[in-house]
Amino acid sequence: FLRPDIRDPKSRNISLNVDGTLKGAAGDAGTQAALAGMIGRFRQQAQALIAGLLPDYVPSLRLAPTSYRPTQVETRSQSWRADDRRLHVDSFPSRPNYGERILRVFTNVNPEGAPRVWRVGEPFETVARNFLPKAKPYVRWQAKALQALHVTKSFRSEYEHLMLQLHDGMKGDMDYQRSSPQEEVPFPAGSTWVCFSDQTSHAVMAGQYMMEQTLYLPPGREYDPSASPLAILQRLTGRALVD
Repeated sequence: FLRPDIRDPKSRNISLNVDGTLKGAAGDAGTQAALAGMIGRFRQQAQALIAGLLPDYVPSLRLAPTSYRPTQVETRSQSWRADDRRLHVDSFPSRPNYGERILRVFTNVNPEGAPRVWRVGEPFETVARNFLPKAKPYVRWQAKALQALHVTKSFRSEYEHLMLQLHDGMKGDMDYQRSSPQEEVPFPAGSTWVCFSDQTSHAVMAGQYMMEQTLYLPPGREYDPSASPLAILQRLTGRALVD
C-alpha cells in the first residue's frame, strides 16, 4: 500500500470511517479490505497510545475517521484555503464543534526514510491577538442560512466563525507566512507525534505516506481548560462564544 496510486484521484486522502467504511481508495474489493485492515490497526495503536499518555481523557474522547495519506506533499495542488503548506490552526468549515478539541495522532510511515517536515508557529494566543482585530463580525442569520442550506452540518457558533477567521487569515497573509516566528520540525520516518491541532500553529512542507487519527475531546475536559482556544477567545472577546 506504500504507493500513491492506492488513493482514488478524486479524493484528497484515504479514510476509514468509525463504522469501518473505507473511502477514497482505489483497487478491487480484496485490496480495499486489506487496506481497511491496515488503517484499522493503526487506529487501535493510536488509541492505545493516547490511553497511555492521557488516560484521564479516554472516557470523554469521541472517535473520528482515521486517514492514510500516500500523496507527496510537495506536489499536491490545492486552493489557498486547503493548502496545508501554509501555517494555520485547524477548523472545519462544515462541521461545527462548539469548542470540542481536535486531538490528533500522526505517524510517518515513509518506506524510504524521508521525514515529514512541519513548520510550527506562534502560541495560539499570539495568533489570536494578531488576527482577531481583522476578523469579520459574526452574523447569526448567516449561520442559520448555512445550516438551512446544509453547508454546515449544524449551527455555526461564533466560536467556529472566529476559528475559521483565524484559519483563513493566517493562510491568506503571505507576509505572516514568511516572517512570523516559526520553527522547522522534521519528523523522521517511523516517528509518531501528537498535538491539539486546533491550537498548534502548523504547516506541512514535505513528506509522503502518513497515518493520522483524530479524536475529539469535549470542552472543559482538558487538564487545563483555561489554555484552550475557546477559553482564550472568550477571554479576548469578553463574551461567551457558544450557546
